[in-house]
Amino acid sequence: MASVMMDVYEEHLDEAAFLWSRWEHALVAPEFNLEGTVELEKRLLAHLDGLALGCEPVAEAILKPALESGDAPRCSAALWSLLANSGLMEPAALLELLRAAPEDSLAALGRALELNEREEVGAALRPLLKDGNAPLQALTLEVLAFRGELPPGVGVELLSHPDEQVVAAALRSLQPLPWELLSRELPRLLADGRPKVQEAAIETGLLSGSRAAWEACRNAVKGRGEMGLGTLLLLALGGEEQDIQLLIARATSAVADDGALFALGFTGQIPAMETCLNLMGQQPLAALAGEAFSAMTGLHLAASYVLQPREEESLPPLEEDLEHDLGPKPEDGLPIPDREAVAIWWTQARKNFNRGERYLRGVAFSIDGLLGELERGPMRRRHAHALELAVRSRGNCILQTRAFTERQYAELARARSTQMHLKASMFSRTLGG
Repeated sequence: MASVMMDVYEEHLDEAAFLWSRWEHALVAPEFNLEGTVELEKRLLAHLDGLALGCEPVAEAILKPALESGDAPRCSAALWSLLANSGLMEPAALLELLRAAPEDSLAALGRALELNEREEVGAALRPLLKDGNAPLQALTLEVLAFRGELPPGVGVELLSHPDEQVVAAALRSLQPLPWELLSRELPRLLADGRPKVQEAAIETGLLSGSRAAWEACRNAVKGRGEMGLGTLLLLALGGEEQDIQLLIARATSAVADDGALFALGFTGQIPAMETCLNLMGQQPLAALAGEAFSAMTGLHLAASYVLQPREEESLPPLEEDLEHDLGPKPEDGLPIPDREAVAIWWTQARKNFNRGERYLRGVAFSIDGLLGELERGPMRRRHAHALELAVRSRGNCILQTRAFTERQYAELARARSTQMHLKASMFSRTLGG
């Protein structure tokens, strides 16, 4: 009988790992929205709760061995279940696990720590903030900030840390920056030559209302160097037409920048719409261009506006397989637009759009529209919309778009309650000195 019961718990873990992977994909997928993600999440939580009910025998026989499996979703599901039931993993054992974990497995363990809501988990992690292991310090900062449990003042101490990842995590944990740090620390961090630090400084500075951070953002994109998606998105979200031209230049260069093309879809202005229309005729950019065009103009890419999928291409040689990540990407779910059909639609719809005005789903941009996208829009684009909400609210409305949906709905309700205090004007014009 005991063996039969263990088989049941093994099935729970198999299903939990599978559903965890699907749920993580749903959080960045164009075909999911928040409501659709709820059903998938319910199934995941049912299996996780089932594992937690297995108590000590299941923890020893199934969950703890799964932590060494090397499979990210399986590790996440196992650790979440261990931490969900008091006594299955003591704080000392958790710290030992994290200190011994290979660096490439920390992200999977971190997700379980972010999503498990027991207060004891956050308290158990705090000793790692003073640990000499930089990846662990950065992970702990990110997890505690995600959970809203970072002790006051801790991030400040780490702004001068020698490790780039730790400084970037410390910056993001301090959003928005207190005035004294805005004037004392932000200028040197904006000038930091390390890409992750500069990107975090730009983001944190903008959430704090810094004009200097905006200029650093603009100059970074103008410099045409390598940068993270966050900087491109921030320029798109707050930029005027001359800033949009910087993104267009990157998206249409000989070495096309997918990040710049994705960011263009958040500018909502006519030059970006027409650039995306032109790029719909170019592979492999057509699907990304169609997604951006649809988000700005409101045209639903379906039926006669999309091309029929082609037959699956043959697999590349095995030696080529080993050099590339062949797993599904969020953009793989995007339809390929029929450029000619979309162009005909645009000739009629163009008169409904005014140059210099920003549009979201074909309607003039508004805070209500922004919140509507966060409530009902595709998951893939919600992370950028949440970033804009955070900047516009000066960090008062933070939506964790990778949290469980119950938390997300609660955070959206709080954002709705403060909606009247947010302005829809271009946020770059509202920044201070």
